[in-house]
Amino acid sequence: MNLINFINAFFSDSAHWTGYDGIPARVGEHIQYTLEALALAAAIGLPVGLITGHTGRGGNALSLIATAGRALPTFGLLVLMTLLLGFGLVNVMIPLVVLAVPPILVTTYEAMRSVDPSPVDAARGMGMSEAQVLFQVELPAALPLILSGLRSAAIQIVSTATIAAYVSLGGLGRYIVDGLYQRNYEKVVGGATLVAGLALVTLAVFWAVHRTAVSRGVRRSG
Repeated sequence: MNLINFINAFFSDSAHWTGYDGIPARVGEHIQYTLEALALAAAIGLPVGLITGHTGRGGNALSLIATAGRALPTFGLLVLMTLLLGFGLVNVMIPLVVLAVPPILVTTYEAMRSVDPSPVDAARGMGMSEAQVLFQVELPAALPLILSGLRSAAIQIVSTATIAAYVSLGGLGRYIVDGLYQRNYEKVVGGATLVAGLALVTLAVFWAVHRTAVSRGVRRSG
């Protein structure tokens, strides 16, 4: 069977659309893992990136942290967390968050540092506080690049959240892991196709957010 036949056979099988192992349930689990990991990574990376970018301090330290985070093998970290913490969602979240923090952190810092200093200086000259300068002047101008960092992190999480299946959790990785074990390549290809499709949906969501959240003036200048 070729790839198209595998895909057609997987999605045309009604057994794959119902029950705890059905496509809707597995997609829901995968989205849950992705949103939780992205929220945790954003809660860490955004504030640090915004503050360090605003003050201009800590850029070298952020680069070192980001490099170290990218160098850590996600699957190896999953195995280590499983040995330390046992089976559970926490030991999956840790590798996913470690994977997602660097692009959010570095991109947010670079976005803040790339803001035109003229309106920032003018805002300070008008007597605006540092918090007002950050949230009313710098953040709107930096938002397109910040969203690109969040988008990169989200895509990486969607693609990597399949590791949850290796520690007996759900998600779309369940099809890939179970399919390989059962030598059911129809299931493997179907799971990989769903992951790719979810990644494309994630891109579309961020495109829509960009169109909605970023002002036209900033989009044109970008």
